[in-house]
Amino acid sequence: MRDIAKARDVAIGPEPARSVAVAQSAEGQPDARRRFGTQLDERQLDERLALDGRRWTNAWRWTDAAGRMLGAGRTLDVTLDPRPSTLDYTHPSVDLRSAITVVGGGLAGSECAFQLARLGVEVCLVEMKPGRRSPAHRGDGLAELVCSNSLRSDEPETAVGLLHEELRRLSSVVLGCADQCRVPAGGALAVDREAFSDAVTRTLSAQPRVRLARREVERLPEGVVVVATGPLTSEPFAAELGRHVGERLYFYDAIAPIVDADSVDRRVAFRMSRYGKGGGDDYLNLPLEREQYLDFVSELRAAEKVSPRAFEEPRYFEGCLPIEVMAERGDEVLAHGPMRPVGLLDPRTGRRPHAVVQLRAEDRAGTAYNLVGFQTRLTWPEQRRLFRQLPGLEGAEFLRLGQIHRNTFIDSPRLLLPDLSLRSEPRILFAGQISGVEGYVESAASGLLVALSLHARLSGRKFLPPPATTALGALYRHVTGEAHPEGLSFQPTNVTFGLFPPLPGRVRKADKRVRYAQRAREDLEAWTRSLGLPIVPGDVEGDRSGPDQRSPVAESGELHADQRGGEVA
Repeated sequence: MRDIAKARDVAIGPEPARSVAVAQSAEGQPDARRRFGTQLDERQLDERLALDGRRWTNAWRWTDAAGRMLGAGRTLDVTLDPRPSTLDYTHPSVDLRSAITVVGGGLAGSECAFQLARLGVEVCLVEMKPGRRSPAHRGDGLAELVCSNSLRSDEPETAVGLLHEELRRLSSVVLGCADQCRVPAGGALAVDREAFSDAVTRTLSAQPRVRLARREVERLPEGVVVVATGPLTSEPFAAELGRHVGERLYFYDAIAPIVDADSVDRRVAFRMSRYGKGGGDDYLNLPLEREQYLDFVSELRAAEKVSPRAFEEPRYFEGCLPIEVMAERGDEVLAHGPMRPVGLLDPRTGRRPHAVVQLRAEDRAGTAYNLVGFQTRLTWPEQRRLFRQLPGLEGAEFLRLGQIHRNTFIDSPRLLLPDLSLRSEPRILFAGQISGVEGYVESAASGLLVALSLHARLSGRKFLPPPATTALGALYRHVTGEAHPEGLSFQPTNVTFGLFPPLPGRVRKADKRVRYAQRAREDLEAWTRSLGLPIVPGDVEGDRSGPDQRSPVAESGELHADQRGGEVA
C-alpha cells in the first residue's frame, strides 16, 4: 500500500490555490508509475515531472484535460518517476510551479506577460504606477511611451521594419495595439500614445492567466522573476539588482518637447513627408536658411544645460543624443541628423531648405506635435527661450518640455546564460532595455524572447533561439554578445543590419536590404515550424487589425490546445 503524501499547493495567480496529491511509496520515494483521475491519451500522458532529491525541478505542465479536471474540483493524482530526469538539463535548482512574476509593465514586461499567458503560463505582472512614477512617466497605463511616440520605420526592408514584421507574425501585443492606434507618420509607425497604452492595458487585463499587481517592488520576489523594469528602474530596485549582478551600468537618455498644434504658425510650417512617404503630408516642417540654422547651433552651444550629479559620468546612447551634444560635434552635424532636409521641398520657394525642424503628430486628432529628434538636456527656461526663436514656433505653447533621465542596463553578455537568465541565479531573467536593447520595438522583442525561453524551460526543453539571420535572432546575438568582437565594451543598441550575419557571395549594395529581408522570412518560417509555433501568414505588411484578430488566439488570449501541443519553445 502506498501512503499519499500531503497535498502540495500550487499557486497560480489570482485563482485559489489548487491541491495536487503526489503518490509515494512507503519508503518515501516517488512511485515510478503515473496515475491520473481520468483516461488521457498518449500525448497527455507524456507529461513528466521529476523529483530531484529534495525539491521539485521541472515545471508543472497543465494539459487542457488536467486543467479541466482541476477546474471541476477533482484531485489530479500524479506519481513521479524516481530516476534522474533527462528533461532537467539546465537549472536543477529552479522551481517553476507557481506563477511567474514579471516586474515592470512597460513594453518588454507587457509583451512577455502576454506571450506567456498565450502559452498557458500563469503570470503576475507587477507595475509600480500609480503608487510611484519615475520622473518621465505621466499616465497609469501599461506600455507607456515616455520618449517619442514613434516605433520608427515600418518599411519591411529596414532592420526595424523587419522586426515589426516578425513581431506581427508572432502575434505581438505591442505591434497589434500599435497598428490599432497609429497616427500619420510617413513611412514610420507612430501611435497616439495614450490610446496605445490604453489598448495594451485593456488587452492584458482581459487575459485570464495574467494578474496585474499595482505596487512598487524593492526586493526581488521569490520564485522565477523576469526583470523588465526598463531604463527608469527605481533607485531601491536598482540597488537590489546591483547585489545580484555585482555592478550597475547606465547611460543618459533625453526626451523631446511637445507643442500644442494650435500654437504652430501655419504660415511658416508646411506639410510634407520625406519623399512623399505615407500620406505624403504627415509632418509639419519648419524651414531654416543657413544663417538661421547657424545662429540656432550657436545658441544651443551657449545655452544652460542640466548637469549630472558630481558622481555621475555623462554617457549617452549614440542613437538618441541630445541636440546640444550633436551641436558640439560640429556646425553641420544637426543638418545631417534630425534637422536634415533631404526629401523635402519648401512649396513657397520650390527648393530644399538648408535645415528643417520636423513636427510629428502625437495623437490621431493632431492636437499636439513632437519636435522630432529634439531630445535635450537644456534647462526648461532655456528650452522655452531657444525653441521659440525657431521659425514658426515664436508663439509655441509647450505641453511637455524635454528632460534628461538615466537609463539602467546590465552587461548581458557577461552576466546572462544563453536562455537570458542570470548565470549566478537562473531563476532571474532580464528583458527589455535593462538587458541592453534600445528602442520600443526592440524591448517588446526582448520580452517575447524571454517568454519563449521560459516556456521552453517549463516544457523541459532547451531554448532554441531564433536564427541569427532574422531580426529577432540578430537582437538576441547582440544581447548574448555573439554579434560583437570579443572584448568589446557592451553598450545598448537598436536592431541594425550590422548585427546580422553577412550575406553569402557578392551582393549589390542596392539589393542587400531586400536579400536580408528575404533570408529572414525564410528562416523565421523554418524556425517556427521546427518548434510547432503558430505564425501569422507572411503577407502582414499594412495589416492594421489587433493581435487577437490576426493570430490563432482564442478570445482569452490562450493558444488553442492543438497549437500549444507541448511543442512551443
